[in-house]
Amino acid sequence: MQSENPIISDFVKLANSAAGTFAGMTREAREGARERMKEALGGLDFVSREEFDAVKDMAAKAREENEKLSERIAALEARLK
Repeated sequence: MQSENPIISDFVKLANSAAGTFAGMTREAREGARERMKEALGGLDFVSREEFDAVKDMAAKAREENEKLSERIAALEARLK
């Protein structure tokens, strides 16, 4: 048989309420921090890895074409001399 002590019962209720409040505050702080980070990083222009790789490949192809055209121009200039 359990005896109900009102002081202990009130303390348990207070502890449960405090735990629930603390959990809610933690969740709210986490969401607020996440929102602030989104706002701070939202103004920055980040690219995905796929976009970066695509532009890198395009630059490499452009460099190769530039080298070929430079060689062709040099050959044409040699013919003119």
